[in-house]
Amino acid sequence: MDVDLAITLLTWAGVAILLIAGLAGLVLPVIPGPPLLFAGFLLAAWAEQFQFVGLNTLILLGLLCLFAIILDFVAGALGAKRYGASKAAIWGALIGAVVGIVFGPIGILFGPFVGAVIGELINGRQLQQAGRAGFGASIGMLVGIVAKLVIGILMLALFLSVRFLA
Repeated sequence: MDVDLAITLLTWAGVAILLIAGLAGLVLPVIPGPPLLFAGFLLAAWAEQFQFVGLNTLILLGLLCLFAIILDFVAGALGAKRYGASKAAIWGALIGAVVGIVFGPIGILFGPFVGAVIGELINGRQLQQAGRAGFGASIGMLVGIVAKLVIGILMLALFLSVRFLA
C-alpha cells in the first residue's frame, strides 16, 4: 500500500471517529460533543488542504462550539439554581449523569435527578427541597443537551453546506 494512501485513509478514519464521537457527545453528558465535532471538521478541512472549508468557516464553527459549551454549563447551573439547588446538588447531578450513562437513556434522564437529590440530602436538606433541586438539575441538564444538539446540528449543516454547496 502506498504511504500517501495509508495517511489519507488514516486521516479520514480519524475524521469519521471524531464526528461520530462528537455526535454521540451531543446527547451524552460525559463526551464533549461540540469540541469533538469541531476537531473532526478541522481535520477534514486540513485533509482537503482548506480548499473547500476555509478560515472564516472554521472561525464560525469554533465560535458555535464555544457557545455550545458555555450554554450547556449555564443551562445546567441555571436550572439547578432556579430550583434552589446547592453546589452539592449540582455536583451530584453531574456525577449522576455520568453514572446514568451505564443505564442507557433512562439513566441519562434520571441520573442527574438522583445525583442532585443525593447531593442535597448529604448537604442536610429535607427530602422536599432535595426533590425540587433534583428536578431543577434535570431540567437544566435537558435544556443543555437540547441546546448542544441544536448547535451541533447547526455546525454540521454549516460544514456540509460550505463543503458541498460552495
